[in-house]
Amino acid sequence: MDDRSEEDHDIEVEGGAFQGYERKISGILDDGSVGFRQPLLARNRKNTTSQIAIVGANSCPIESLDYEIFENDFFKQDWRSRKKIEILQYTFLKWALAFLIGLATGLVGFLNNLGVENIAGFKLLLIGYLMAKEKYFQAFFAFAGCNLILATAAASLCAFIAPAAAGSGIPEVKAYLNGIDAYSILAPSTLFVKIFGSIFGVAAGFVVGKEGPMVHTGACIANLLGQGGSKKYRLTWKWLRFFKNDRDRRDLITCGAAAGVAAAFRAPVGGVLFALEEAASWWRNALLWRTFFTTAVVAVVLRSLIEFCRSGRCGLFGKGGLIMFDVNSGPVLYSTPDLLAIVFLGVVGGVLGSLYNYLVDKVLRTYSMINEKGPRFKIMLVMAVSILSSCCAFGLPWLSQCTPCPTGIEEGKCPSVGRSSIYKSFQCPPNHYNDLSSLLLNTNDDAIRNLFTSRSENEFHISTLAIFFVAVYFLGIITYGIAIPSGLFIPVILAGASYGRLVGRLLGPVSQLDVGLFSLLGAASFLGGTMRMTVSLCVILLELTNNLLMLPLVMLVLLISKTVADCFNRGVYDQIVTMKGLPYMEDHAEPYMRNLVAKDVVSGALISFSRVEKVGVIWQALKMTRHNGFPVIDEPPFTEASELCGIALRSHLLVLLQGKRFSKQRTTFGSQILRSCKARDFGKAGLGKGLKIEDLDLSDEEMEMYVDLHPITNTSPYTVLETLSLAKAAILFRQLGLRHLCVVPKTPGRPPIVGILTRHDFMPEHVLGLYPHIDPLK
Repeated sequence: MDDRSEEDHDIEVEGGAFQGYERKISGILDDGSVGFRQPLLARNRKNTTSQIAIVGANSCPIESLDYEIFENDFFKQDWRSRKKIEILQYTFLKWALAFLIGLATGLVGFLNNLGVENIAGFKLLLIGYLMAKEKYFQAFFAFAGCNLILATAAASLCAFIAPAAAGSGIPEVKAYLNGIDAYSILAPSTLFVKIFGSIFGVAAGFVVGKEGPMVHTGACIANLLGQGGSKKYRLTWKWLRFFKNDRDRRDLITCGAAAGVAAAFRAPVGGVLFALEEAASWWRNALLWRTFFTTAVVAVVLRSLIEFCRSGRCGLFGKGGLIMFDVNSGPVLYSTPDLLAIVFLGVVGGVLGSLYNYLVDKVLRTYSMINEKGPRFKIMLVMAVSILSSCCAFGLPWLSQCTPCPTGIEEGKCPSVGRSSIYKSFQCPPNHYNDLSSLLLNTNDDAIRNLFTSRSENEFHISTLAIFFVAVYFLGIITYGIAIPSGLFIPVILAGASYGRLVGRLLGPVSQLDVGLFSLLGAASFLGGTMRMTVSLCVILLELTNNLLMLPLVMLVLLISKTVADCFNRGVYDQIVTMKGLPYMEDHAEPYMRNLVAKDVVSGALISFSRVEKVGVIWQALKMTRHNGFPVIDEPPFTEASELCGIALRSHLLVLLQGKRFSKQRTTFGSQILRSCKARDFGKAGLGKGLKIEDLDLSDEEMEMYVDLHPITNTSPYTVLETLSLAKAAILFRQLGLRHLCVVPKTPGRPPIVGILTRHDFMPEHVLGLYPHIDPLK
């Protein structure tokens, strides 16, 4: 590949379509007409990358982001002219935006829980009222009807307004922070649908969580605040222009992702570690401080709002949602049999977690064939899964036996009238409760709270735990991938907690640990087996349960489960990134890349410009290609021999042509352009509102004029020799956050540039498509 970005390959995210094509070996002659010339590398190649859309988003090209500073003359002039007060303003604004991100994400997280607890609470109270009057059929139809209405509302929002809001959102945020900008993944419409779709979806009784959507929500909020102003809404404050670049937006979105975790779990430190371990591809100390500050703001906001709700002014919210799951806080004593049990939990959790990922992969590939048929089919699929979930939640408790209330319970507390207790009457007589209904006919947060409780070992029968585990395990698999915002944390925690409590019941006679602690360890084992995170999950679980005494055991079970699961497949988010066709750059090079060099993967015709180029030539190149970076070559008479001047971006070329800073003579006049333009004119527009070639209005006379490209050219691009190992080039490309990497010849007397490596050139599908004989494992 030469100077193409991922946008050049028509990467589609609708219906799993990828249309690779063979670029014609074309060039542009000095007179502006299109001619044909031989490429520098005379090899005809075809891209073979494929992808599968999960929920189905709008068809769109995928573009790369450039996290490296683009050092052209405008940037240098702007940087030199900045006064000390402007630098202080820039620093202050970064912290101010971090504060606003934390404040907004905390408010959204609280309102999300408030909505879920009240909507689901009203629904469950209605079901309890009808069940108490033995109106069983009416109760079922009311339950299934409410769920169906809420599910249809969530699916309609996703299908018709923002398809990118469906699913977890963590893979998309992870890809963005890696340098991939897919259309609308952080747009305001996506934010709107993510918030309300998540409320409706979770309240509809699906086995989904709001944690993944909250991460996506935090990132969307950060992206909205970090747009650098808006001419459309007259938000053109001078300070905001500092953020019209990918690097600062990346830092803000990292803070937003961390704030989302902090708002979902009330785990500020866990949010920082999640961003560091799972989301961000680049990290530095300054970003650590701002991310920590953002999550601290979230924690303070949530704490204040929860205190406000303790007086009962939040409807059915009460203490529900956003509160820590209580686990036995007594001394944690364990012996050798307990350690063996924990090892068993970790091994089985790793196996079941990897199986979970495998089944999710198969289900998503099946759903993609349905979702690509259009919005109506997406909604029908959601409705079918909703009816199935309602039948399971209402039908399975009939398999459970009625259990006498434990002794010592206050009169009127068993069975409970509310919904946040483990003592649910369902169809049972007075002073008896149905343990399975308290897990299935409840909000997911309350179900986890019940599983983590340590009040008594016998509150849930072994058969109840087994039925609930199987139901939640498979419902979580078939629910993820439908067109609603849906997180994976809660389904995995539910399955792991029920599995851990089941093991705790079976090992009760020989273990010193109570079933609540076994439930926590089971949840940790499943999380490690599916997510493949360790440090952040460990801290999140400890912040959730407020039990530091469990630290050694949680660390042990996470390490074991992750190690076992890694033997079978990759983490669930890595799988989804691959299925979506997002060209994600790993932090390590593939083994076969050591057998190739940089020149082996650059392909196609190299379209370059002279330092002083004819306007018509530039317009023709922009019209006929979708390249995002063009080499600029210094040629005689301006230099003695051809040499690489640098890289010019498509967006900067469009701004330059729109400004019509032209000359009738082929001479250098960069100083005049520097005086007539400002650096902020070339700042990156927000939300894809940049100039397009269709916006230019150039006359025939202007087409024959010349423009000096030196002021907008990055004269210090990263370059590598054509003989550099492809593995080293891949690591350099990722660690520096590049969009274009120039490949230059090793020997003199040749053209000054061989080609340009972009993200797509490092993708296994592309490299192995060029060299199918290579063993990918060697």
